[in-house]
Formats: sequence, structure tokens, C-alpha cells
Amino acid sequence: MTHTEPEITAELVRQLLRDQHPDLADRPVRLGARGWDNQLWRLGEDLAVRLPWATRDADALLRKEHAWLPGLAPRLPLPVPVPQRFGEPSERFPRPWLVTTWVPGAPADREPATRTEAAADALAAFLTALHRPAPAGAPVGRGRGGPPADYAEGFDRQLAEAVNLGLVPDPDAVRAVWADAVAAPPWSGPPVWLHADLHPANVLTADGTICGVIDFGDLCMGDPACDLAAAWILLPDGAADRFHAAYRPTPDAATLRRARGWALLKALAGIRIGEAGLRGLPGGKASWGPPAHAALRRLVA
Repeated sequence: MTHTEPEITAELVRQLLRDQHPDLADRPVRLGARGWDNQLWRLGEDLAVRLPWATRDADALLRKEHAWLPGLAPRLPLPVPVPQRFGEPSERFPRPWLVTTWVPGAPADREPATRTEAAADALAAFLTALHRPAPAGAPVGRGRGGPPADYAEGFDRQLAEAVNLGLVPDPDAVRAVWADAVAAPPWSGPPVWLHADLHPANVLTADGTICGVIDFGDLCMGDPACDLAAAWILLPDGAADRFHAAYRPTPDAATLRRARGWALLKALAGIRIGEAGLRGLPGGKASWGPPAHAALRRLVA
């Protein structure tokens, strides 16, 4: 947030609704969460208001969700936050904002999926439905959806930082998995729709299984391996094989090799963010550490 922007409060949310969507302005408003790009405010029981606050990219990401997600959501077998209203920038709040449906559930970084078969099947059904060829004009990922080799610099940096902090017990095993992913043949099919940000804080759980997926700001087209990394990041031990058997079309060996590389990138990022949270550093989230360490252990086992 810059010094020219107002602090986001429940009263500001009510004022914005009165200005642009007065039929919603009398609903109860309460804080839901503060994410990387947006704040989420509950609006009654079934809606939410998302307002950008922490990054300049957030404006474009919200506009992208508003443009594309309503058309994708009906075919997805899990609840997602479907945009209902658009908020235009104004003197009161100089950035766009959205009213979306509210998706109930607990973030998986706080309540991980524990029912192996149910969680694997739910995730496989969701990604099978999402991973359809993207149309011309679909958005390109911001650093996601390409071959792992394109992200070698980021991998080297993240691994070095984690090793320096003593967070990776066997760096050579991690490098071996990454080298195999980089050496895998590239995706030869059409670019498919990707969520592209399937980490535990963006997936919701209930009763031990996955019940919703949120934050489609990185929605883009590309290699499905980027999303298939979620098998190691989100699911309990022993669930990856069931996930791969349930996902359609069945991923080939090269796709799984690339997916493991993507999973390494996500695990290393989660480990660093989790450690920053334990140290009380800006941007840190302590709850991200345990699932990221578990994912890294699965990947190098």
C-alpha cells in the first residue's frame, strides 16, 4: 500500500459498496484474511470483497479473474470464488476491487488434507476439469507454466538460501531431482488452463479432504506439470500415485519429471517463507513451513 491510499477497514468496504453496489451495503462486513496481494473481507455469509493492498500487480490480477474465472467456474467440480461484481477505482479507493462468492473451508497450511484417497481424487478431478486447452488470448503466466529450465536461476537462489539457513538436510538429493526435471522433454501439447499457484494457503479443506480452491490471480495457460506439482505439495504421504492414476489424461513420465521440478520450486519457497515467519520477518508465514518440509521429504525420498 502506498502513502496515498487509505487504510482498508470495514467502514471503507461499506462506503465502497454504498457508492457502487448499494444493494449489498447493508450486509455484515468483517475481515477474512490478508494475503500477498489482496485483503479479503467477508460480506454476509455467502460473499466476499477482495481489495488489492500489498503489491502493484494485484490490480491486473483482479481484472484477470473478473474477465476469465466466471467462464471457467461452472465446469470445475470444487467451489471457487466466482466474481459477482466489479468495483471501479474511485477517489475513495484508487484501485479496482471485486465482490466474489465466499468459499468455506480451512486453508490447507493450517488444516492439511488427511484422507488420502478422498483428497487425491478431489484434486485429480479438479485439475482434470481445469486443464483444457486455453483459447487464443488467454493470459500468459508471470514466471509460471513454462519448462523448468526457464527457472533455473530462481531454483539455484532458493536452494542456496535454504541451505545457508540449514533448512535442507540433503542438498545433493534436491539437485538430482531438479536436474532430472530440467532434462525431461518439454510439453508438446497445447497450452492448457492453469491455476499456477496451488500452494497450501490457496487450497481449502474440510473433513480431511480438499473442498475448495481460491486465489486465481495467477490463472494462465501453459504446461500442466506446473499444477501437477500439487500432488507432492498438497496431498498426504502415499497419495501421489492415486492422484496420477485418477487424473486425465494420465500424465506421461516426462510430465511427471517436470512436475517434480515445479514441486521443488514450490517447496523451497514455502520453506523460506515458513522460516521467515518463525523469525518474525516481513512476509513470513510460519504455517507454510511444515507442509513445505513434508513436500521436500516426499520429493527426495
